[in-house]
Amino acid sequence: MAVPPQSSRRSDRRLRRPPRPPELTGTNRTGTNRIDGNGRETDVPLMMIDLDNTLVDRDSAFRAAATAFLTEHGLPEGDLDWIMALDGSGLTPRPEVASALSARYGGLDSRDFLDRGAADRITLEDAVREALVEVLADGWSCVIVTNGRTVQQEAKIRNTGLDRLVHGWVISEAAGHRKPEPEIFHAAAAVAGVPLDGSWMIGDSAPADIGGALGIGARSVWVSAGRTWTETRYRPTFTAPDTASAIRRATGT
Repeated sequence: MAVPPQSSRRSDRRLRRPPRPPELTGTNRTGTNRIDGNGRETDVPLMMIDLDNTLVDRDSAFRAAATAFLTEHGLPEGDLDWIMALDGSGLTPRPEVASALSARYGGLDSRDFLDRGAADRITLEDAVREALVEVLADGWSCVIVTNGRTVQQEAKIRNTGLDRLVHGWVISEAAGHRKPEPEIFHAAAAVAGVPLDGSWMIGDSAPADIGGALGIGARSVWVSAGRTWTETRYRPTFTAPDTASAIRRATGT
């Protein structure tokens, strides 16, 4: 899928449509339709996928970055658990994390660690990559929907090669809306050029991903990673132990 002409791009950088890689171009990858087994055009289904701790193991990358940060500055190794708790799987606002680090370590500048530490260590598991390639080759549209800062999240997407796999991404800072707000999911559908009807949302967060899917009438798969579902007000359509399984559960493959 080609990048839209300059005149059609959103100035807020909300919509991202990277060029299709050679292995995914060609058959059934044009427009908003695919060809079924009988040679008939059908609607392209939309799969929206969370980034942190869904497509990529953000917490492991942050732990590695925090370990390097402590070592680089000669700080106590035992502070690693404190930093991980402070980070809260990325949910604690970065200014709060930076302020706490500065207070604990005598004004130490942690901006580079917080901005690029995890992003530079992020990897994409082979099993997840293979599952994405399979569903994209089968005609699905795939858009990453993530909360976070644009520069940091785009660095993760590009460093892992996800930018060459998915149709695009929507990042909350650029979009002006955060999951579970419905606007961010509508922006994802706009990226793919398909309706939300029949769409799926895959993610590890109950309120942001599964609650967000419920709010737009989408089906969902919760990536449990060994956890037990505890929310009583709503439930995911399916639960899967890992992201590759979640992708295949949504597509029925």
